[in-house]
Amino acid sequence: MIPKALKTIHPLAWTIIVGTMFGRLVTSMSIPFLAIYLTSTLGVSATSTGFIVAASSLAGVSISFYGGYISDRIGRKKVMLVSVFCWAAVFFGFAAANEIWVFFVVNVLNGLCRSVFEPASRALLSDVTPPEHKLLVFNLRYAAINIGVVFGPIVGLKLGSAESLFPFVVAGVVYVIYGLVLVMQFAVHRGALNVRSDAQPPKIREALAVTGRDRIFLPVLIGTTFCVLGYGHFSSTLAQYLSIAPGLSNGKELFSYMLATNAAVVLIVQYPIVKTVSRFRPVVPLILGNALVALSLLMFGMGHSLILLLAGVFVFTVGEVLMFTMMDMLIDRIAKPEWKGTYFGTIGFNNIGSVAAPIVGGLLLDRFAMQSGLAVFAPLALLTALGLPFLLAAHKRLTAREAAEGLSNAPRTEKPA
Repeated sequence: MIPKALKTIHPLAWTIIVGTMFGRLVTSMSIPFLAIYLTSTLGVSATSTGFIVAASSLAGVSISFYGGYISDRIGRKKVMLVSVFCWAAVFFGFAAANEIWVFFVVNVLNGLCRSVFEPASRALLSDVTPPEHKLLVFNLRYAAINIGVVFGPIVGLKLGSAESLFPFVVAGVVYVIYGLVLVMQFAVHRGALNVRSDAQPPKIREALAVTGRDRIFLPVLIGTTFCVLGYGHFSSTLAQYLSIAPGLSNGKELFSYMLATNAAVVLIVQYPIVKTVSRFRPVVPLILGNALVALSLLMFGMGHSLILLLAGVFVFTVGEVLMFTMMDMLIDRIAKPEWKGTYFGTIGFNNIGSVAAPIVGGLLLDRFAMQSGLAVFAPLALLTALGLPFLLAAHKRLTAREAAEGLSNAPRTEKPA
């Protein structure tokens, strides 16, 4: 069944999936080590490092809506090509950086490029994929992300990412190649770029009003902001904690293998989890995932035992899969065809959680890291769990909407909320 479906996937969709895999490979061998490089090699404080790391997410939050909206207005091709080549230049900028303010600036640009390119690429995946294959395509993209992240940290460790900026040069070269492949694919498959609704894209004021009034989308946005906040501590707060915590002499190496374990577990559990949760409404996995990520943060703070840390990675990873596997399907399900780029862009506002994560984590690390890991991670777990009431409200409203509309494809296996 699945091999047959793979043959129907559009070449542009394959380009995005494969490009995503290589993009995440080179990103995960460089960006996650930035916090360690700044604190350990350059001697920057945890709080200052938190602000530098947060700059990327802050910039992304400020532009994510416009990235998706612009792709609805002027087309996916222009937005994707400009942003992918700019992104390549950003990685070269990281490699050339030698001052703290330069790291801040290029990380801001990193967030801008990511938040313009990714909503447009996800909307294009939706454009060129028939409805019956969208879940497969979105999850292939998610699997591609994690294939890249399996090998990226290990390659980064071998290249000395915690002490060197050379991996950023490799990342820049890969994104240049990705951009050139997109140029060729867009030239060959021009007709696919016209697979769009006949309806006119909304004006920006109208788009803001529509997404703001959506009684399902709004609590999903707020709830997933807390999900992203919890998720963001893995590559920021946890990375710094392992590098500075007393009693851990191999924290950098341990973090590399934890990153690889995280991605490997994703690849192992993704298919069975997706197969199971696809029977439920898409908000249910978000609720379960939020709870598991909060629990994993508590586990990270309970001690330095390798077994406990790896168990925490497993719980965190299952939560991550639950939170993110159905996200694109949920947005695709809520949005009208002419507003998909706008919705995919607007959900990027949940990266406010990514902005807050390294800052809050950095403040807690500076105050409590040398005393107690639990004092650092227990408050972070509580903050993550604050997303649950909003996600439960969204689930209740989605259930009510589907009952009112009498959708023939509404899930029947789920117990009533």
